[in-house]
Amino acid sequence: MALVESVTVKLGTEMPDFRLADPDGKAYEGRALYGAKGLVVAFTCNHCPYAIAVWPRLVRLATKAEALGIKTVAVNPNIHPGYPEDAPAKMKAKVKEWGIPFPYLVDETQGTAQAFKAQCTPDLYLYGADRRLAYHGRLDDNWQDEGAVKREELWEAVVALAAGKAPAAPQRPSMGCSIKWR
Repeated sequence: MALVESVTVKLGTEMPDFRLADPDGKAYEGRALYGAKGLVVAFTCNHCPYAIAVWPRLVRLATKAEALGIKTVAVNPNIHPGYPEDAPAKMKAKVKEWGIPFPYLVDETQGTAQAFKAQCTPDLYLYGADRRLAYHGRLDDNWQDEGAVKREELWEAVVALAAGKAPAAPQRPSMGCSIKWR
């Protein structure tokens, strides 16, 4: 497992268009996933310890964010023969196990991850209703120990965006396992 950080993507960058399916084959258009005030896009997977550690927090954040008009989608770019834990059938099981209330999509070609410049799992993006990047960084300040979290940076960004304000700077990069590029 190679630890990497997300790369800097210029704030204000327009969200790349994408069309991906969930593990059952239901297709989703990126543009159609937005809430009235925005969209959280999480590149993540099933096997990475960093992703596993933040999944419960991401699920809770998504529920709170939706109440503020911001929806969430997760994208798994690790569809790779060397990582069977991330296969679509295993994704379906995780949706049930973790109670994921938002689409968890299969990036079979890894083209969506490349278009977003995603590097790691998790790699988190927050776009406003104008489809412009408002936040790209970590979920919070302690991926290992939820009880030690002092700042919920993605949540703070969601609240700011929902209130019509720019999320605070600096935005610290997410870190996790490298995407398993083919």
